[in-house]
This record gives sequence, structure tokens and C-alpha cells, in this order.
Amino acid sequence: MTDSLRDFRDRARRLDRTDPLKRFRRRFATPSGTIYLDGNSLGLLSRDARAALDGAVDAWKTLAIRGWLEADPPWFHLAERLGARCAPLVGAAPDEVVMSGTTTVNIHALVNTFYRPEGRRTKIVADELDFPTDIYALKSVLKLRGLDPAEHLILVRSPDGLTLNEAEIARHFDETTALAFLPSVLYRSGQLLDLEFLTARAHEKRIPIGFDCSHSVGAVPHELDRWGVDFALWCSYKYLNGGPGATAFLYVNRRHFGLDPALAGWFGSAKEKQFDMALDFTPSPDAGRFQISSPSILNAAPLIGSLGIFEAAGMAAVREKSLRMTRFLMDMADALLAAPPYGFSIGTPREEARRGGHVAVRHPEGLRIAEALRAHGIVPDFRPPDIVRIAPIALYNTFTELWTLVRHLREIVETREYERFPAERKAIS
Repeated sequence: MTDSLRDFRDRARRLDRTDPLKRFRRRFATPSGTIYLDGNSLGLLSRDARAALDGAVDAWKTLAIRGWLEADPPWFHLAERLGARCAPLVGAAPDEVVMSGTTTVNIHALVNTFYRPEGRRTKIVADELDFPTDIYALKSVLKLRGLDPAEHLILVRSPDGLTLNEAEIARHFDETTALAFLPSVLYRSGQLLDLEFLTARAHEKRIPIGFDCSHSVGAVPHELDRWGVDFALWCSYKYLNGGPGATAFLYVNRRHFGLDPALAGWFGSAKEKQFDMALDFTPSPDAGRFQISSPSILNAAPLIGSLGIFEAAGMAAVREKSLRMTRFLMDMADALLAAPPYGFSIGTPREEARRGGHVAVRHPEGLRIAEALRAHGIVPDFRPPDIVRIAPIALYNTFTELWTLVRHLREIVETREYERFPAERKAIS
């Protein structure tokens, strides 16, 4: 087994030497003494993002209110400009994407717009493995309409607690369905859903469909326009490396530009009319109409730099390396971590077309093993009941770091080091 470990080390070194994206690693700041594998929760700071944030602070200092029109770029148009720059990552036209709000606010804004119960069509189809905030929001939308979520929210069941079957999801699309809202990637297992298939099946039944792409944008290419998706939204602090609490994005297909936003706000106004101060709302002619409030410039500024890195690297190259890294990790897990006494298994689909950007490494002692890894300077995260999530980020992680992770996982189990850590999770795990 030692030979196998050595073989994987040598393979990792070869992969790192020939990595076409290795030049981007030095543009990111990794916390001292750590191997950071939690970029699917919070991406690292890049020097590009830091420079953009410093530039925004300097503009505030030197221009004050004039920054709305005179900053570089002007704050007044920043949401639209960053939306246009993010659009290629999701296969959308520039005017279909806008930076706005937060993930949950955007869920409320778009679901309330697209959910139009009428007659028998009252139900929302979602799934039982979705991130909790999505379900909280959907239940809230139903309650606001005087509808009981127990009756009108359909949560498609998982066959194994880890994955979903797209055909089973589509089976719930019928004449009682008013809306489907689903994740692109399941946050626990890392399964990538077939958005094209789901969209086609929903539209066959005249059902609008939207997706929360928070766990995929920046790791997986999308073709939202080609697939015909009605709307989507995503955060920017994970794979997009926008910083903690960074402003989110939303997408609305241009065929819906005429919709009145359910949650209208001043920044959804047509730009040339916004400062008329009229009490009648004149919405922006594009996705910008779904903005609500003034953009948080300091929360958004790091994205100016971060999106520049994606433009330089190319989304296809990011996805190619991400798939190679997740496959390498799964290969090592199969060879070095599965057999006794280790007892690890993989909860992420093996097929590339069904895999997002992270790997779910399962173990009955996952919580304490994650804490032991942190004690060794390796930063994963944990999701109940038994998943240590590992997110190798194409822009700044290396194959050798993944090899080091596996070596430590073996040692932690061999020495039973995890037993030194409490079985109760911290406030954030």
C-alpha cells in the first residue's frame, strides 16, 4: 500500500508540472500553513479582488457621491456591467444577467414573479436534498399566498439520501404544477443535475423552471440560453471568489423581460428614468428590472478583479482541471481509503456529466475527522450526517495538495486521532 501512496504522489507531481492553470495559483492568498479545500463554501481572496476593493475604497475617499458616475467603473452601472461579465460563465446574453442582492433575496424576487398559481396549477416542485434556505423561501412564498406548504410544495424524494433521479423529478411535472425550482448541484453530494433535460420536461407541461446555481457557477459551464431555462440565481462567494457576503447574481431569459417584478425596487428602474423620482415605476427593459435595492459597492468590488481571472483562465479550462482533480481524488479514495481499517466511501457520482466541483467523502466519524484535518492545517467542511466535503479549486489548488489530504486521512484513522475531538459540531462546520 505504501507503493501505491508513492505512486499517487509521483502522479500528482507530474500533473502539477503540466497544469496549464498553475500560473493563477500565485494570484491567490492561502491562509498561512494551510491546504485550503473549502472553496465551495468561501473562495479565497485574490490579489486582483483586493486591488479592485482598494480601488473602490479610494474612489469613495476621493470622489464621495461623484463615484456613482465618475468612479472606474461607475457605481451607477456596476450591477449591469458585472452581470454582463458574468454572463459568459452561464451561457447567457449580457443583458440577461445582473448583479443583485443575495441568493435568498433573489429566490424571493424571482420565485414570487414566476409563481402564478391558477386553478389546479398551484404546486411548486422542489426536492428534499435542496439547501435549506431555498426551502424556507419556497414555503414562505406559499404562505404569503395563503397556501399550505404541506400540500402545495412537492419535495421529490431521493433514493439514497445523496442523489436525485431527474426522471423521477420530471414525473412530478403535471397539470397541478405552477413552478419548478431546483438546484444545479446538490450541496451535500456534489451531484450535477441535468438542467437541459429538466427544462425540456418542464416546458412540455407548460411549467416555468428556475435553478439555484450557487454550487456550480465558477466550477461548471452552463448554457442557460440554449437550454431555455426561465430564470436562475447564484451567489458569488464560493467558486467566483467574491468574498464573504459578496453580492449575488440573477438571470432571466429575455423572453420574460416584459414581466413585472413581484418585488419592485428603485434600482430596477430604467436608468434614464431612475432620477426622475416619479412614483410610477418604469422598469429597466432587461434583467436589470429585477434588481431591488442600491448595489453594495464594497461587497461587489472584489468581483471586478475576480471575474477578470475567469476571463483570463477560460471556463472550459477551469472545468477540465476541476474534473481531473475530482477524478484524481476519487481514484485515491478507492485505492487508499476504502478498505479496512479506513472505511471511507465516495458519495459523489462518478460520471463526469453528473459531477459538480466538489467530492463528498463519507465516513461514520466524518465530523471528528474534519476537525482532525483542520488540526493538520487542511481545511475541508462537514455536512451531516457523515460527509467531509472536499472542493479542489482549479484556479488555486494542486494535485499534490489532494495527495497530502489523503495521506493525512489515512494517518488520522490509523492512529485514531479523530477520537481526540468532540462529536458535537461547532456553530459553523
